[in-house]
Amino acid sequence: MAEDTVVQEKLEEKMGKTVSILKENLNTVRAGRANPALLDKVQVEYYGSPTPLKSVANISVPDPRSLLISPFDPKSLHDIEKAIGAANIGINPSNDGKVIRLQIPSLTEERRKELTKLVRKYGEDAKVAVRNERRDANEALKKMEKAGELTEDDLKDEEKGVQKRTDECIKEIDRIVETKEKEILEV
Repeated sequence: MAEDTVVQEKLEEKMGKTVSILKENLNTVRAGRANPALLDKVQVEYYGSPTPLKSVANISVPDPRSLLISPFDPKSLHDIEKAIGAANIGINPSNDGKVIRLQIPSLTEERRKELTKLVRKYGEDAKVAVRNERRDANEALKKMEKAGELTEDDLKDEEKGVQKRTDECIKEIDRIVETKEKEILEV
């Protein structure tokens, strides 16, 4: 009976990771206001190796429509500017010799709709991943029953637990996506 809790624990861990990945992906979607997470995936070529931007510079939010990037090493200013341009986040950096400023433009209605579709796609991908995790957990439980580690009744109980956790996770994903959509559509 202890083995089945291992399956539930693995399922819980995998679903938690799926939700975390969804949140990370949604943080990189620009919602019209300044958010340092927009730059999380920017990689700067720093002394010959790709390095995350937040490892080579301080990122601050001086006002709701701009980001201020202060490099730890002033010599890396040009490399940071180049990396932001290459990241294709739709914002042109302006460099004053000491810091880089990013002005976050207001989103057009058309762009808001595109971003909403992207957010829904991320949500749908996360749901597919959760359903795959459910399938894997149920298969593991069935193998345990065949091996005699679980009774038929225990199998049914465990499958109900897996389904309950899957439903909870999908509701959480829907809630996260809905919150991000509201943030994007907010003018």
